[in-house]
Amino acid sequence: MCLLLVPGELRGAVAVTDDAGNRIKLVRPAQRVIGLYGVFGEIFQAMGAGELVVARTAADVHDPALRDLPSVGTHMRPNLELVVGLQPDLVLQMGGRRKAGESVAALRTHGVPTAMFQVRTVQDLFSVIERLGVLTGTEKKARKLTRGMQADLKRVASRLHGLPSLPEVFFEVRYPNLLAAGRGSVVSDVIRLAGGQNCVTDRGKLVRFSEEQLIGLDPDVYLLQQGAMNPAPVPLQERSHFRTLTAVRLGAVYQVDEYLFSRPGPHLVRAVEQLARMLHPERFKDERSIAAGDIE
Repeated sequence: MCLLLVPGELRGAVAVTDDAGNRIKLVRPAQRVIGLYGVFGEIFQAMGAGELVVARTAADVHDPALRDLPSVGTHMRPNLELVVGLQPDLVLQMGGRRKAGESVAALRTHGVPTAMFQVRTVQDLFSVIERLGVLTGTEKKARKLTRGMQADLKRVASRLHGLPSLPEVFFEVRYPNLLAAGRGSVVSDVIRLAGGQNCVTDRGKLVRFSEEQLIGLDPDVYLLQQGAMNPAPVPLQERSHFRTLTAVRLGAVYQVDEYLFSRPGPHLVRAVEQLARMLHPERFKDERSIAAGDIE
């Protein structure tokens, strides 16, 4: 029989099922954790359990608390020898691409407990946080984090109640070679929670788009992310075929932070509120915004 850890105790077996359907069992809560995707480190920091994280990936430079940790390579190509050498109790990987699964399989052959998670919605994120709490004996901290995030989302939802219509939103992931956020992306859920609807109907996470397809959609609002995938977005006014778009003509074009909007971590709450204020500013005239520290 597998006992789930009582919060605050440091003994007893723990177990969860990851999003690949594997049962992850530990003889005791993990005290040395490596995330092969930066979001995991951010989650533990937001939970107040950052001391459990013993390494980072090369891209994890946004959170100052993670920068001084040893790097184990990239999300898709971690250095397995470095990972194993740090003697983690638990390694965490974010699914979505085949290579992510390959690193999980390789680590398991070395006897390293490794869990694979997938986040397509904010609700998925809550589930991941709660399962990480079980695996590390920090259920109370995990629950506090998710409840705080849920309360902030509920407050935003109350402001948006009774909207007469929902604007059609296009989210640019990359340009040129235009990539859009599809219905299978967490960005699509952020748009929904912010009182909009993704005008891209494809169920994929990332969808290749031609300019002709985009003009045919003619979105009400155009979002272009700035970050690693789209480092220097070209203003839409400088793209000849984009000038006729309703969003451009009405000035409903907004640049957003890839770190906030596209990474499935605790900061998604801030992304939802920021976008809700862009789409429906009249609903937030008398309320302050969520501060960065409010999710912690």
